[in-house]
Amino acid sequence: MKPTPAGWPRLSSAVFYTSASRAIPWLCEAFGFEVQLRVDGEHGEVVHSQLTYGEALIMVSEGGEGERSQRFGIPLRSPQGVGGANTQSLMIYVDDAQAHCEHARQAGARIVHEPKVEDYGPEYWADKSYGVLDLDGHLWWFVERVRG
Repeated sequence: MKPTPAGWPRLSSAVFYTSASRAIPWLCEAFGFEVQLRVDGEHGEVVHSQLTYGEALIMVSEGGEGERSQRFGIPLRSPQGVGGANTQSLMIYVDDAQAHCEHARQAGARIVHEPKVEDYGPEYWADKSYGVLDLDGHLWWFVERVRG
């Protein structure tokens, strides 16, 4: 495989929000992301952004019937636009899952799975993880490796 472009992970994900301009600062406050790039459209909507967490990168923009949906010919929706359904979840490794969870909770995140160690046996690994919903109901998992 060829190396990825500088600053880009091999895999990143796009996440759509009813209001990306509201979600971006919340994701930074609650989960610790940093804004790498933000491109606003002519009507003030976020047409593209890149948020990083260490070497992880997510792209955040508006869902709904905006310019991107029209360009691709398919609806791009947040869970709020589809009755709360999720078709994917995102997972990010953190240094301290318990502390990360408490910080997210204080920022108003809805914890759906309290921090817990999942042990897959001595020949595998053990992780401490928690599950959380963001402002629009996307499911995130924040995970700390406790045994490799």
